[in-house]
Amino acid sequence: MGFWALLDHIINLLAPAFWLALLLPVMSRLLIKKSPVALTYKTQAVVMLVVGCAVLVAGLVLLGRDAKMLTYLALVLVLATLQWWWQRGRSPRGRR
Repeated sequence: MGFWALLDHIINLLAPAFWLALLLPVMSRLLIKKSPVALTYKTQAVVMLVVGCAVLVAGLVLLGRDAKMLTYLALVLVLATLQWWWQRGRSPRGRR
């Protein structure tokens, strides 16, 4: 496999985590307006991207191939739980 094909595979593997990390904080702020947010949008997106990529790579390692629905389910559940945690006003550094 050449460099460009490998890069294409990596980008396609991590694309769901990227888009979910960008869209979930924006949509949660639009839909749930009154709840406090513990972190800034940029911080939320970066943390969600890292956690989402870790979930996708773990799914690849544990299941032996990518694009399994179980991996996508884990990705959505983990990132939604993280967003729910932050919407309740909690941050990784403690209560603000």
